[in-house]
Amino acid sequence: MVVGVAFALSVGIGAQATPAHAAKKDLAKSHTDARELQAREAFASGHYPEALQLYAQLYAERLHPTYLRNIGRCHQNLGEADEAITSFKDYLRKAPKLSRAEREEVDGFIKEMEALKAKQKQDQDNARQAAAAQPAPANAGQPPIGPHAAPAGQSVAVSTVPAGADLSSSPTPEASPPVYKRAWFWGAVGTAVAAGVVGALWAGGVFKSSGQCPAGRVCL
Repeated sequence: MVVGVAFALSVGIGAQATPAHAAKKDLAKSHTDARELQAREAFASGHYPEALQLYAQLYAERLHPTYLRNIGRCHQNLGEADEAITSFKDYLRKAPKLSRAEREEVDGFIKEMEALKAKQKQDQDNARQAAAAQPAPANAGQPPIGPHAAPAGQSVAVSTVPAGADLSSSPTPEASPPVYKRAWFWGAVGTAVAAGVVGALWAGGVFKSSGQCPAGRVCL
């Protein structure tokens, strides 16, 4: 009788404890941020940029070092060596209570990213060397010749026609003045007249001496 009562009490207490424990687990699940679940799903499906953004938001709000590890893993999968190394080192510094196995794992991530960083730098150096070793084009350093450019060594005639001038007809040359309107013509005429007058006077004996002057004439 006593045993039966004790068994009944134990069953009742157990029945009451089980729902309480389940309620506690449900309460813990309800406090899980939906963004954390989204970040896990994005990381698992290979959507690392999305997962990185969510983990960065969560770390900014909660400052839990585990998010730094997750951020480093996102950068690691994206091939961003510098960012991954920084996140992993911050994680080791802000989570000093890590086990030896966890610390060795993160150290391995850091070494992997350092090797990737060295390889990326070597690839960049090789690309620059290959670009520098390529021969220059044949016309390198020569100015391009336009469709109306004159060949080298030949001068180009420059038009001096004023802007707005009418080029439809050629200019008419100015007519020269007649001969009788020129000064040299009248100079020659004057000289000829003077010579004729002097010749006539000489022939008439005007310039003879008084002893040779004919009768009836007044000689100079």
